[in-house]
Amino acid sequence: MSEPIRVLVTGAAGQIAYSLLYSIGNGSVFGKDQPIILVLLDITPMMGVLDGVLMELQDCALPLLKDVIATDKEEVAFKDLDVAILVGSMPRREGMERKDLLKANVKIFKSQGAALDKYAKKSVKVIVVGNPANTNCLTASKSAPSIPKENFSCLTRLDHNRAKSQIALKLGVTADNVKNVIIWGNHSSTQYPDVNHAKVKLQGKEVGVYEAVKDDSWLKGEFITTVQQRGAAVIKARKLSSAMSAAKAIADHVRDIWFGTPEGEFVSMGVISDGNSYGIPDDLLYSFPVVIKNKTWKFVEGLPINDFSREKMDLTAKELAEEKETAFEFLSSA
Repeated sequence: MSEPIRVLVTGAAGQIAYSLLYSIGNGSVFGKDQPIILVLLDITPMMGVLDGVLMELQDCALPLLKDVIATDKEEVAFKDLDVAILVGSMPRREGMERKDLLKANVKIFKSQGAALDKYAKKSVKVIVVGNPANTNCLTASKSAPSIPKENFSCLTRLDHNRAKSQIALKLGVTADNVKNVIIWGNHSSTQYPDVNHAKVKLQGKEVGVYEAVKDDSWLKGEFITTVQQRGAAVIKARKLSSAMSAAKAIADHVRDIWFGTPEGEFVSMGVISDGNSYGIPDDLLYSFPVVIKNKTWKFVEGLPINDFSREKMDLTAKELAEEKETAFEFLSSA
């Protein structure tokens, strides 16, 4: 058995964490022989609920869980971390402008970034899930100057998985037959789900998605809006936001960071845009296609970008630049 790793989940009393913690504890994220010290952080009013989650984790009798620590204190939660999964954030309430949401979250992620900087290992991998995820992730990274900015990523894997499954449903295949879809940009309704480079396996042969679907107007229209608005559609139907699918996407994202991406496949992740070759301005936390090896991601380079894609990629970059500006106004005064 290897040494245990310390993994933090914030917002640990919430519904996404409730779906996620078992996957982490049973070895399906970090491997079946990796012991884990699981740290659960939430706000003080949620500590009663968190105790219930702690009891349930104990009752799962998971052999890989060496210890489970439930806390409302940052100095306890962020100490010596190998991985931080930042799920908790201020949710958007009715009548709230996106600006109000940004303001509330800048405070949280500035504080958590500073705690990472002070207490966590410098090699810590930080995954931001709480929305607005891209800008929260940038805020945390800026507040942790001693941790490499490449160690920070935000979740667009849920959108990636949604895009895969929409193509699979359209073609009557299972989702594992679809690969190399891309989510460009912001985890918001401006994101651009791109299948120009995606492949699907049909009758044992790999073909391009455009060639397989044979319906360009669907791919450039309804497909894109379905993926962009899927989160809202789930809320409308379930009266709660995506939890099971979000937890699965987090597990996918973290497992790929840990073990790398399969040969010939790339995935979508929000990462720092510095040095990209797709004309996206530096210093944004933007979702790109990446490959991962030895716990290090690299941009997938050299994909041809058509005019339709260019426009959509620039639009979501513009939204991110505006969000960043708003957040950083709050950051300097926070």
